[in-house]
Amino acid sequence: MAEGRVLYHAYIDEAGDEGLGKLKVQGVSGGQSQFFAIGAFLVSAESDAQLARWRDDLVKPFPQRKGRDLHFRDLKHEQKVAVCHALAEKPFAACVVLSYKPTIVDSSKYKIFKQPQHLYNYLVRFTLERITAAVRKRAEREGHEASLMVTFSRRQGTDYDVMREYLELIRDGKEKLYSVGKIDWSVFDPVNIRVENHAVRAGLQLSDVITSATYAAFEPGLYGHCESGYCDAIRRKYIRQNGVALNCGLTLIPRLTQNPMPEVQRAFAASFSGK
Repeated sequence: MAEGRVLYHAYIDEAGDEGLGKLKVQGVSGGQSQFFAIGAFLVSAESDAQLARWRDDLVKPFPQRKGRDLHFRDLKHEQKVAVCHALAEKPFAACVVLSYKPTIVDSSKYKIFKQPQHLYNYLVRFTLERITAAVRKRAEREGHEASLMVTFSRRQGTDYDVMREYLELIRDGKEKLYSVGKIDWSVFDPVNIRVENHAVRAGLQLSDVITSATYAAFEPGLYGHCESGYCDAIRRKYIRQNGVALNCGLTLIPRLTQNPMPEVQRAFAASFSGK
């Protein structure tokens, strides 16, 4: 970490799965998710010191809750709504990238994503492009240089040394998969990656909230319905480019104009295209 730089923290979690074998079918239990999401919870170092207290504030209204560990999936609907509204009052920024996996399943062009960790790494790349740009812009506004520390939620089957090597390939211009954006290496170095268990870091638990809330707006349940209310509650927290969150704080792969996902999800995503 360069001396004299202002430090920012990004906590990264995922929702859904990378599986491309048998995607879920409406009305049938089992199967792999239609969407896979990577989300980043972005804060300043000053706010980072407060994250355990933020997490405790969120669960305090639930008197029957045991322990401090926060898992979005374990909350009841009303609790999820309350958590999202309360979290939206805190000073953080959100960035979530979602892949619509049916566009990959039968594609020879994207068969590389059927290899373990490749889709995960690719979505992380998109996420880092957006959050490093946001950190740099804030640093420029405030007249300082910045560094970004990235903490991943430990997930089974992920090799984080391979993740670092992948990011170094991108940095060195050796990655072959095209991306419109660029990771801003002036604020991020792949050595500044940590991997922690969900229960250890409050920031990872808060990342779980924003990632899962966004995922719920796109991934249909057993009977085909999505829940957009959680995502709506944190709508103003997604990072923006020129005032627009779509393709920045909320990014769909493929892009919305080329994405064949169902009309309900398309309309909700389109609602993030205005200022």
